[in-house]
Amino acid sequence: RLAMEASELWVGFVGAGRMAGGLVRGLLQAGKVPASNVLASAPSDKNLDAWREMGCRTTHCNLEVVHRSTLVFLATKPHILPGVLEEIRPAVGSHHIVVSLVAGVTIQTLQRLLPPWTKVLRIMPNLPCVVQAGAMVFSRGSNAGDEEAALLKSLLSSCGLCEEVPESYIDIHTGLSGSGVAYVYLFAEALAEGAVKMGMPGALASRIAAQTLLGAAKMLLETGEHPAKLRGDVCTPGGTTIYALHQLEKGALRATVMDAVEAATNRACDMAKD
Repeated sequence: RLAMEASELWVGFVGAGRMAGGLVRGLLQAGKVPASNVLASAPSDKNLDAWREMGCRTTHCNLEVVHRSTLVFLATKPHILPGVLEEIRPAVGSHHIVVSLVAGVTIQTLQRLLPPWTKVLRIMPNLPCVVQAGAMVFSRGSNAGDEEAALLKSLLSSCGLCEEVPESYIDIHTGLSGSGVAYVYLFAEALAEGAVKMGMPGALASRIAAQTLLGAAKMLLETGEHPAKLRGDVCTPGGTTIYALHQLEKGALRATVMDAVEAATNRACDMAKD
């Protein structure tokens, strides 16, 4: 039933940046929503051309998006959002579902700036949503019920892992997964450079490093095993892996990564207060 409802939805995006475009690409490729049912707005054509190429409709008018959509995604820059909400507030009705992708803006703030009946949800995606391999969490406001949550999860699962969480987890997700993608890229770069140092061509080393990360992540997800268990499975007494892990431990890899997640989470919390 939800899948049928999703295909009949009119979906709007106020803001048409890369992350919003990635979500739409996932929805279209999964057949969740027809491109003709998607309308996106932006001040200029800079970002809208890519949406037109996907078959979506575009406009420069935020109010048009609200008037023509049932499910409205807010995808503006944080400092622009209050003005946008003031603009669209008169057009938001009880039939609308409003979903914010905007970093640092709480559900409480969204509910304060929108009509009191508005069904509000907040999601935090990450960059791999662009290739339908993202990790997303979402939380719902006081007027959003199980039906709205189930519909959103059904839609966004086409873009990767999607979990409902308490809103307090969203900043942690930012430190873990939103920013965490960059930590993984740094690690992939280091893996490849280590192989280049030992004599392997750079392009080949980069491909093997990427596949190594993909395979390791897939095993974690599909086996459900704790990372420590899988790590132990790779180690043999006196073998290559335990020698390498010793070097990583001497470099305090685990503590440094934990510090990075903490720093990014704290920064996300600070942004919400700004």
